[in-house]
Amino acid sequence: MPQLVTIKVNRPDRRPLRLWVPVLPVALLLFPVVVLVVLAAIVACLVFRIGVVRALGAGWRVIAALPGARFDIEQGRLAVLVAIR
Repeated sequence: MPQLVTIKVNRPDRRPLRLWVPVLPVALLLFPVVVLVVLAAIVACLVFRIGVVRALGAGWRVIAALPGARFDIEQGRLAVLVAIR
């Protein structure tokens, strides 16, 4: 599971902005929302006749594969780098 998300924003004519976001405290704050999303996913799986266990397992594998991912987004002179560790 990811431990830290680093966000770096390169702004034109200013110093770069860096944010370090620890995942566990944010996950604990968003836990009630996560429970509702999981329940909605279970209902959607039942409606569309998808294996619930397989779908939740696939979702967990995607989350577990996130550490080491980097996302670079550039729009004009603004650049955003998101690194998940």
